[in-house]
Amino acid sequence: MKNVWKIALAASLSAALFLTGCGGGGGSDEGSSGSADGDTIKIGVNYELSGATATYGSSSVEGIDLAIKQINEAGGVLGKQIELVEGDNKSEPAEATSLSTKLMTNDGVVAVLGPATTGNFKATIPVADKNQIPVISGSATADDVTVDLDDDGNPTEVKEFAFKICFSDSFQGITMANFASSNLGATKAVIIMDNSSDYAIGLAKNFRSTFESLGGEIVGEEAYIAGNTDFSGILTKIRSMDFDVIFLPGYYSEAGLIIKQARDLGITAPVLGADGFDSPTLLELAGASALNDVYYSNHYSSLDEDPAVIQFIEDFNAEYGKDPDAFNALGYDTAKFLCDAIERAGEADPIAIKDALASTESFAGVTGTFSIDENHNPVKSVVVIKLTDGEPSESIKI
Repeated sequence: MKNVWKIALAASLSAALFLTGCGGGGGSDEGSSGSADGDTIKIGVNYELSGATATYGSSSVEGIDLAIKQINEAGGVLGKQIELVEGDNKSEPAEATSLSTKLMTNDGVVAVLGPATTGNFKATIPVADKNQIPVISGSATADDVTVDLDDDGNPTEVKEFAFKICFSDSFQGITMANFASSNLGATKAVIIMDNSSDYAIGLAKNFRSTFESLGGEIVGEEAYIAGNTDFSGILTKIRSMDFDVIFLPGYYSEAGLIIKQARDLGITAPVLGADGFDSPTLLELAGASALNDVYYSNHYSSLDEDPAVIQFIEDFNAEYGKDPDAFNALGYDTAKFLCDAIERAGEADPIAIKDALASTESFAGVTGTFSIDENHNPVKSVVVIKLTDGEPSESIKI
């Protein structure tokens, strides 16, 4: 049975996700490379379709493609059809930069969706600034994606053309520490993190500080590097420790192996993670029997009973013959979020679109209803997913 605890305000989703139009023509501002000539508005798609994080990119693009198909079938935006110009950044920052440059300077796009991961998305922001064309990620969760931070982690200067619709790593780390303490009654934790990833380091930092502020104790911290496959040394070491939970910030490619090897060694403590767990590959690597008492923060839950979410799942299943994951949903919302801003801007001009994105209020998506704050981040809720035999069994909205 699905249990839902509302620890902070979570706005309800709108049942209707299609855009309403106000009409008008497209144009391009002098000094901007984007354009909307003819009967189409071009939007760039810069995602990881191959390489280490291809699962995230491919899933995001499936969601984007579905959203744009629906929007075009409903009449498009500003009376024009949306034309996607898609490319593969191969999960590499340098490729992401090159692709972004091509899309903005050669292909005439008015905005770019993606990349999915923090490092790749950050690599495109200087190109966006130079060309004055907005870039939007559905899943780049680092705190400094859209704003510069000082040494204490406080925002200093917003990145004018960068936006994201996912919550930040600090929120995920804080959420999982609170969940460990309040929902699981944990007082002692071990952290195993990917020491080569800013994503994992940021999550670990915020989990640690929040858990300790709640009276918890971090009894051990171990690190690995992305690409490792044998974690027996780390796991043998922590097996002798006294702890209630393991916090494992990182991506599915290593997390699946760590969880499997931990269970094989008889470590049965709950494992907590973040949105990097959300991939079918986690189940493939760990096996269903290992994925019990596993919890991770996420942007979306297929268990959500909101009519808009149910409709999205039905539409996605009809299109692709499978149920959507969180990155499918984030891609879908990212495309709708951008098209909503173009409609509100009244013209397909990159500067006007950027201003409309920044002024978004109460956008209703399948990953939640959100407004964009002064740092170009969404104000939205987070969901904690519980896995039982590798499948989502509970959805806890926070």
